[in-house]
Amino acid sequence: MKNKFRIPQIFFFILALLLIHSCKKTKDNFIKDIDGNVYTSVKIGTQGWLVENLKTTKYLNGDLIGTTTTATLDITSETEPKYQWAYDGNENNVPTYGRLYTWFTITDSRGVCPTGWHVPTDAEWTILTDYLTNNGYGYGGSGDNIAKSMAATSGWTTVTTVGTIGNDQASNNSSGFTALPSGGREFTGSFYSIGSGCFWWSSLESSPLGAYYRYMRFNDFSVNILGNAKKVGFSVRCLKDNKSG
Repeated sequence: MKNKFRIPQIFFFILALLLIHSCKKTKDNFIKDIDGNVYTSVKIGTQGWLVENLKTTKYLNGDLIGTTTTATLDITSETEPKYQWAYDGNENNVPTYGRLYTWFTITDSRGVCPTGWHVPTDAEWTILTDYLTNNGYGYGGSGDNIAKSMAATSGWTTVTTVGTIGNDQASNNSSGFTALPSGGREFTGSFYSIGSGCFWWSSLESSPLGAYYRYMRFNDFSVNILGNAKKVGFSVRCLKDNKSG
């Protein structure tokens, strides 16, 4: 009788430990921005990345990030515009694609990423792409054709070219990065490329008027780097601070 009584005790003790571990894991991946938007994350190599694009309308101190009225307002004449937009001014796009921000917004000292996270530098983007290239995430298991490994498994414009993001989308996203085609915004006011391309800021300037960004399109094999005007609207993927563990 003694043994029959103790076996359930051991079982429930082990079950309790498993539940505690499970809750801790969920809590660690429950990341909130100042607006209360909730994100998940993925570890790729030594880095922790949010799995969704940033959605906040506030700086980390609670100050509002402005937007334009209308959403398509031309901001060419503004010197250092600090804005955020839902794509096409349609808030229904935000839950899936996040928001678009000018570079001046995402480098403001008040911060836009959740506490413990930051806008990645260009060098940190390179750490990510180098890791994927050097660890077999290229299409076919080698090389720098890593776009499919970062792209979400649906939502992209389809294309017949083998090895591109838009072809055989079910085989995408082996890295867990889950990139969606969130589009961008010209400083003249036009929105473009939702469904076909995604563009993410880095915090590094490319010139006095420009900054570096990474992008992928539905017909790409690789992740690309270019510079663009700081006034355009691009997405943000936040990276975990090293000091956060």
